[in-house]
Amino acid sequence: MLRRRTVTAGCALVIGVIAAMTSPSMAAADRGASTAPSASAVKPPPGMLDAMKRDLRLSTEQAESRLLNEARLGSIEPKVRKNLRDAYAGSWLSGETSSTLVVATTDASKAASISASGAQAKVVDNTLASLNTAKETLDKNSARAPKTAPVWYVDVRSNRVVVLTSQPAQADAFVAASGVDSSLVSVQLSGEQPRTYYNVRGGDAYYINNSARCSVGFAITRGSTNGFVSAGHCGRAGNSTTGYNQVSQGTFQGSSFPGNDYSWVSVNSNWTSVPYVNNGSGGNVTVSGSTVAQVGASICRSGSTTGWHCGTVQQLNTSVTYQEGTVSGVTRTNVCAEPGDSGGSFISGSQAQGVTSGGSGNCSSGGTTYFQPVNEILSTYGLTLVTSGGGGGGGGSTCTGYQSTYTGSLSSGGAAVQPNNSYYQSTVSGTHRGCLDGPTGVDFDLYLQKYNGSAWVDVASSTSSGPDEALTYSGTSGYYRYVVDAYSGSGSYSLGVTRP
Repeated sequence: MLRRRTVTAGCALVIGVIAAMTSPSMAAADRGASTAPSASAVKPPPGMLDAMKRDLRLSTEQAESRLLNEARLGSIEPKVRKNLRDAYAGSWLSGETSSTLVVATTDASKAASISASGAQAKVVDNTLASLNTAKETLDKNSARAPKTAPVWYVDVRSNRVVVLTSQPAQADAFVAASGVDSSLVSVQLSGEQPRTYYNVRGGDAYYINNSARCSVGFAITRGSTNGFVSAGHCGRAGNSTTGYNQVSQGTFQGSSFPGNDYSWVSVNSNWTSVPYVNNGSGGNVTVSGSTVAQVGASICRSGSTTGWHCGTVQQLNTSVTYQEGTVSGVTRTNVCAEPGDSGGSFISGSQAQGVTSGGSGNCSSGGTTYFQPVNEILSTYGLTLVTSGGGGGGGGSTCTGYQSTYTGSLSSGGAAVQPNNSYYQSTVSGTHRGCLDGPTGVDFDLYLQKYNGSAWVDVASSTSSGPDEALTYSGTSGYYRYVVDAYSGSGSYSLGVTRP
């Protein structure tokens, strides 16, 4: 939920080094002039560009433009969504290079403000909330679903809940028996037969109880404990794991499947959590955050069975029925996968998206794959994603153990600069950590900014819809400051800060 009043359009794809030439002027709550990332500043993670060119049939220039557009437009959508409130009906990226952000609304009077934000407006009949409610009703009746109708999802582009089936009459009966308004549902013919990718390696392998194999999703921490997230169908709480090299590794601490498809594993001192994903060609992709990719955005998956493969986000909020049961709230993509990829990483640019759940098809003929969103896993278990630069996003921190603590009070719509309406200088490279504890019932956000010689630029942010935020950023020496933004609600806050 990136807020932009007078702000910079910093994005996680921008990895350029910014030198602080002069001492910055005294800070103010005004957050500086907007600065969009340039094409020359975008540096796709190793291996990702080649996979995008192959799988999306793009030239190098088109792939680079697509990543730049997705970063730029991704910062616009949260603000537009927030302003539309109950009239919001979804959004998606369109065009070969993701050059257009389309925002749907049920209120025609909002079209002008959508256009003014830089997006394209589309007036539709149904709000996203009504579509989500309809899908939730189908979820509650998933036991009634025939095996011939294994998938349903909210499709914002068609403004309907779509049910995929090989037998339309049976799907129609399922919808009717669930009591859902049929005008909100579109039954579509499909031969999809999803399955979980279980028991073989994908990404960096790990072994469960010295037998089954799955793959690491993303590195996490919980307090002082290192670990990783993966798919729920890979193991149950208490199951032991060994690493790809057969070295003793850890234990499943939590797991949920079906219903959800997520788990987390704590690891022993043999292992260290690092902010990387295997790029399938001997290198790493750095993870710098977990901002959700929009429908239509590019997304890639890494697995040792099939290497790097890319595609686009097809639908959010999807339900898929496997042999073991129905899993709700997953994301549907057209990225291919094969046995060996279960539990592994889905990433968009440098932003962690989720862990591979299952799918259909293969990487010879193409297919459909579903992933469990990573932010839900972090929130459920109180985990923190391990990132390097530009990271952020909650995680249930209690804001203890920080070098310095600052306090203040804000009215709704206000902003404050910390430390004490000023800035601090970091003389060495290292990790900056910030943790915001706001009052119950408000929506406060946290930004870390760096001075580039003429203006303050966002380098990291944490912008959930709640009162508490946490972020990390690995940066070079320079001048930094935090901005606390009261997007809605008023009250007192405390900010914990640790500097390099």
